[in-house]
Amino acid sequence: MNIFKKIYCRTYQFILKIAIPFLPYHEPKLLDDYEALSQTLKQNDIKRILVVADKTLISLGLLDNLKNTLESGGFDIYIYDKTVANPTTDNVEEGVVFYNENHCQAIIAFGGGSIMDCAKAIGARIARPKKSLNQMQGILKVRKKIPLLTCIPTTAGTGSETTIASVITDSKTRHKYAINDFPLIPSFAILDAKLTVGLPPHITATTGMDALTHAIEAYIGNSLTKSTKKYALEAISLVFDNLFKVYENGRDLTARQKMLKASYLAGLAFTKSYVGYVHAIAHSLGGKYNVAHGEANAILLPFVLKKYGKKIHKKLKQICVYLGLCAPDTPKEEASEIFIRHIEKLNDLMSIPKYIEKLKKEDIEELAKTAEKEANPLYPVPVLYTAKDLQTIYLQVCKD
Repeated sequence: MNIFKKIYCRTYQFILKIAIPFLPYHEPKLLDDYEALSQTLKQNDIKRILVVADKTLISLGLLDNLKNTLESGGFDIYIYDKTVANPTTDNVEEGVVFYNENHCQAIIAFGGGSIMDCAKAIGARIARPKKSLNQMQGILKVRKKIPLLTCIPTTAGTGSETTIASVITDSKTRHKYAINDFPLIPSFAILDAKLTVGLPPHITATTGMDALTHAIEAYIGNSLTKSTKKYALEAISLVFDNLFKVYENGRDLTARQKMLKASYLAGLAFTKSYVGYVHAIAHSLGGKYNVAHGEANAILLPFVLKKYGKKIHKKLKQICVYLGLCAPDTPKEEASEIFIRHIEKLNDLMSIPKYIEKLKKEDIEELAKTAEKEANPLYPVPVLYTAKDLQTIYLQVCKD
């Protein structure tokens, strides 16, 4: 990367880091159960509610308790159930029309990261009806209060119930991009381990690795703060202690609850300290091929950490010592290798593939440009890379 672009990126990132204490971050209030949510909605004079979900969740009956509790409390519930993995601009626009047609006053996102992203984007479009989603891509483009939003995650990974981000895929171009602004942080969240019990092992694994990636990228980036360091370390520890447990035994409610906590803490970490090239590359793959985000992150994470090299050895050693994987006097390079091998072993134990099956070599140049555009200058990565640099990572995870 040329020196002028490096200066621009690092200056941009430095200003954002300095601004962190002055920006209107807030944590969503955690509610104990649906009865508490019912009371909260009544206190806010809300009667008509849009619930964003998908057909699978409804067919499994996971939404029944929420629906019954709220309807018993006198609320009118309208369910938008067409959300897809990697939600699209079409999903969002349909949701906005449905919200307005039914004169809704609040939104509940019930599901995984895709559903929470869709719900946030619906809120953004309601707040800014004259602005397209594309016009709000990037940072601080919403700038108006969205309808009261409650998130009820059914996976433990995205941490979207804590963040300023909504990631959307353009239905026509398949370009995947993020909308980042403080009004998108949900007002309330409910973390209920029982909702995650039925997750298939592979989804459990990949969503859990998504949480791990959030925490690691927040920790190794240049915008780490005292609080995000604490959140990230605790999240990493919880994932390593509990992810394989829930992969093997999905009915372990204690471990499931700890994974929800890990996802939540990782969300708190990266919403302030951001992510890095793992996410930028994963988003390009999700947009182009509809690759599941958590799986892409899990596959990419070891390769990106290795590419960063000595720039992150000190921080990876800190994590390694915190986890008890190495002694304090272990050399930094050795500690880093131990930590990365631990990630690779976890992937292997959970049968996560080593390659992106759908990735085609002829697409890599364009994908790398997309990832570079997303990451620079926003993400405070340990090492700045050009699109050409990023192509080497795509080649490593390409099966052909």
